[in-house]
Amino acid sequence: MSRMPEGVMREAVIDIGAITANVRHLRKLTESQIIAVVKADGYGHGAVRSAAAALEGGATRLAVADVAEALALRRGGIDAPIMAWLHAPGASFVEAASQGIELGISNIEQLLAAAAAASRDQPVSVHLKVETGLARNGIAPADYSVVFAEAARLERLGKLRITGIFSHLSNASAADDRTAVSRFQVALAAAAQQGITPQLRHIAATHAAIDLPESRFDCVRIGLGIYGLSPFPDRSAADLGLRPAMTLRAAVAAVRRVPAGQGVSYGYTHRTATESTLALVPLGYADGVPRAASGKGSVSVGGRRFTVAGRIAMDQFVVDVGETPVAVGDEVVLFGDPTLGVPSADEWGDASGSINYEIVTRIGPRVPRRQVSQ
Repeated sequence: MSRMPEGVMREAVIDIGAITANVRHLRKLTESQIIAVVKADGYGHGAVRSAAAALEGGATRLAVADVAEALALRRGGIDAPIMAWLHAPGASFVEAASQGIELGISNIEQLLAAAAAASRDQPVSVHLKVETGLARNGIAPADYSVVFAEAARLERLGKLRITGIFSHLSNASAADDRTAVSRFQVALAAAAQQGITPQLRHIAATHAAIDLPESRFDCVRIGLGIYGLSPFPDRSAADLGLRPAMTLRAAVAAVRRVPAGQGVSYGYTHRTATESTLALVPLGYADGVPRAASGKGSVSVGGRRFTVAGRIAMDQFVVDVGETPVAVGDEVVLFGDPTLGVPSADEWGDASGSINYEIVTRIGPRVPRRQVSQ
């Protein structure tokens, strides 16, 4: 039976070597320049460590959702190009510009705010985001001529540098994504008519970067894949040649022998069928373990699989291990690399009616991250 280190109650082990290897593999697979997406604290893995590991693997640029995330990377010593694309209404970009953060621009107001943040001798680098069918943010086709003309004018004045044009895909179907790619090409042509020739054109994230070669353009934005997770319901990470970087585990906090019929956890949604042993696991929904997986989530104890018994509480849940010997301090793995025989983040996503993206990004700050490289 594997034991947790003394004094460690719960932890997420982050294998940065896996992130580096995944980026190298995806570069070869897609034959593309990689923009590593490290938003949401590196999908829960730690933004700075994930960024450094991705750059080590050959990523040339980084992307995050908002400017605060980009500035945190700068404070962490990351000096690679970083793009941030989601902004509050009326946001000022002065600090972002001073730190060389590249801005995703979705409308004329953001474009003017970016130009206003330029210094006398340093234009602000922008990526113009265009709407291609996802119905979120992005410059609408009806506004292309006005926004592109103003962007080109501001670039000529030395206020802006139009580094990229980009969009997002829905991944609803290959046909839907090809339609969006066609719309993206229309946007690129409209920009070219205004004299805009960006260095980078990008629309593909992990799903399309792997499955839709015509979406790769100059570079691809890889988020989920660099953390060793698959965006496909019918292909595992191993099928794609990826290695999961996060293992979530905890130490058994208490062991109790109980009679048949014993109710377990709130609501007694589980009762023991026979005399049995219960193991208490000190992780709960406050740590990001989904309550919706109560009675369904799978864990590994001593190399054997068990299902969560009853409801997941805020700080803990119970596993009914039957006659399996278990002791306080034994290791319980919630998810990690399934090729090692432990449950996957995909399984927890299925158990909670969610997806692997949510499982890893929701792991909370109460869970310490421990970095390793394997």
